[in-house]
Amino acid sequence: MPVGYPHTRSGAKAAAANYATVSGSSKFLTDRDARHRAVAVMAAKGASSAAVKKADHAAGDAVGSLRGDASKVSAKKAIARTGVLSAHVLGFDSHEAMVRLWTTTVHGSAAGQATPKAGFQSVTVTLVWESNDWKLKDSSASSGLVAPIDARQASNVPGDFSDYVPAAAEDPVLSGSAGHDGFPAPYARNESGAHAAAVTATMLYGDPRFFTDEDWRHRMLTATAASSVLHSVTSDTDSTARLVMENRGVGADGKTVDGSELITRTSALATRSISYSDQAASIELWTASAGGVAGKDETQRPQVGFLRMTVDLVWEGGTWKTTAVTPSEPLVPSPPAMQEADPADRFAEVGGAGNGPATA
Repeated sequence: MPVGYPHTRSGAKAAAANYATVSGSSKFLTDRDARHRAVAVMAAKGASSAAVKKADHAAGDAVGSLRGDASKVSAKKAIARTGVLSAHVLGFDSHEAMVRLWTTTVHGSAAGQATPKAGFQSVTVTLVWESNDWKLKDSSASSGLVAPIDARQASNVPGDFSDYVPAAAEDPVLSGSAGHDGFPAPYARNESGAHAAAVTATMLYGDPRFFTDEDWRHRMLTATAASSVLHSVTSDTDSTARLVMENRGVGADGKTVDGSELITRTSALATRSISYSDQAASIELWTASAGGVAGKDETQRPQVGFLRMTVDLVWEGGTWKTTAVTPSEPLVPSPPAMQEADPADRFAEVGGAGNGPATA
């Protein structure tokens, strides 16, 4: 279980996000002993009993969504992944924090004929600073903003999700740690460190500042990209950012002339290694990305796209640096059942750099 968060707002965001991710995972929902062990690690003293009861109730509710069209749940074939698209700090001091997350979930089975379904939640997590770490005090979940799935993406068949069953892929782990430059501190020279660097790279490429703030984008690339590709990647991303802003009619402040706001986010649903050595790694991520404009123009309403991304990395300067971040084939769940997409202007509440999740 993730532990050891910094005593900061970003650390609280990471703790909240990891709780949402772990509590929405296949093992947590299908294995009672594993669920209780996880709660024991994540919960504060005095909160464990209530947290266990709440987790058991949520697991019972999830059974139907995890079996697909089968008569019972297959834990080995279950698909249960959560991506955190936004994290808003509702309150923070040295003793306690409250964080509201906007998440997308995918539940179903890689077996049978029914494609796993997407869903959206608003998750509020209350944390306390205890034993030099952020610990769970309470949590609640309700329906979240519903974004339509990108109209260019068609749902995959169940078997296509086999690479992301529990034994084949890992949940992302966010740390909330940052170096002196505000970007993630050096990663460990191991496979977990490579996974974390890959997750952070995809999240930073989906940050709204990537498109609107040239100085931030260049500093981010200097911090994360290998020296051998830095010049070409900077040139390519400058062109991409300009194109996005022109197509969306967005200025340097991230807004259109009528005050509508550019919304962009990328979250990792799962990660798996394609290859790994202590010198180079290739990591595939299953991602959910939100993109669009929050305003009165419904034609630009934010949509969510589900892509596989391949991140190639090398060990350089005491950390993992990217040599390529490449979108590959989509892996698309079915749309949320019986839910209409929210109006475009509602998405302004999850926009802005300050509402971005913590990085890995």
